Amino acid sequence: MPENQRYDGGPVAGQQAHGRGGDGSAVRRAALVIHTVADIAAVFLGLWILLYLLEANQGNVFVGFVEGVADGLAWWSQDIFTMDTDGVRVLLNYGLPAVIYLLIGHGVAARVRRL
Repeated sequence: MPENQRYDGGPVAGQQAHGRGGDGSAVRRAALVIHTVADIAAVFLGLWILLYLLEANQGNVFVGFVEGVADGLAWWSQDIFTMDTDGVRVLLNYGLPAVIYLLIGHGVAARVRRL
């Protein structure tokens, strides 16, 4: 038996297992980052929908910042839905990417955790 392995084949205390980074903390951190980024993107999109529907002051710096971030995140989905009602249009054009970011981000994070 090699001297750097226990009888059961696991690593000796203080050594990392091959391929998984020891206890998997790096994998868990990567999954957490992916999960968190998806959540933050969805929060900005949802916040913009809420601010728009509540008719927040468009001249406010915070509202402008949220709108800018939401526009950057939803650039690919702009004008997919072209309703006459502005509220429904904003809800769909910004809500769709929020749901997609959540589904993809959480799915990728779950897959990374299984590595």
